[in-house]
Amino acid sequence: MPSDAHTPSPSLAGQTVAVIGGSSGLGFAIAAEARRQGAGLILVARDAERLSHAAVALGGAAKITADIANADAASALFGDIARLDHLVITAGTARLLPLAAHSAHDLTAVLAERLVGPLLAIKAAAPRLREGGSITLTSAQLSTRPIAAGAVLAAAVSGVEALARALALELAPIRINALAPGLIDTPLLDGLLGDAKRQVLEASAASVPVRRVGRPQDVAQA
Repeated sequence: MPSDAHTPSPSLAGQTVAVIGGSSGLGFAIAAEARRQGAGLILVARDAERLSHAAVALGGAAKITADIANADAASALFGDIARLDHLVITAGTARLLPLAAHSAHDLTAVLAERLVGPLLAIKAAAPRLREGGSITLTSAQLSTRPIAAGAVLAAAVSGVEALARALALELAPIRINALAPGLIDTPLLDGLLGDAKRQVLEASAASVPVRRVGRPQDVAQA
């Protein structure tokens, strides 16, 4: 086989993909890939302004402004939508702090964003997902390679992976997967790493075989 041969990407023409967290970063890249494959898009995010900008950049998309960690907002999330083919959840901020620095509110906020919110969103979406449709969750490399000051986030994303395994049994034949990216260069890192971002990315790139950190497009294709 020629070295440049590749398997064509599956087409999503005529299908509807809802992306929670689709206004930036990984979610936006996933939405762009779905649109490239012909899907209709529903974008969900907390920030209405960023959501509008994302929809325009993608050439148009249905928009829902909501915080999925809010039970009332999550239960009403897809009230006007009769059918979905695929649901992708990338929402969730990243906080790297020693356990002693986390307030009780911080702890519950991380779990709400990473576990409770996705559970509520899946509960709302599942009756609308067709047989053979899919749900894709976002974990992180921290689930298997934790770092200092990352215990709370590691626990949350490990829970996402357990959730995917259990719900795959409960919701079959809907397919459920969890992506666990390593370090990906997204705007999320700006707030997480601040002025150290460039140094961290360079060190990480030097430590892996491909000599670069991940890009949002890498995750979108997965």
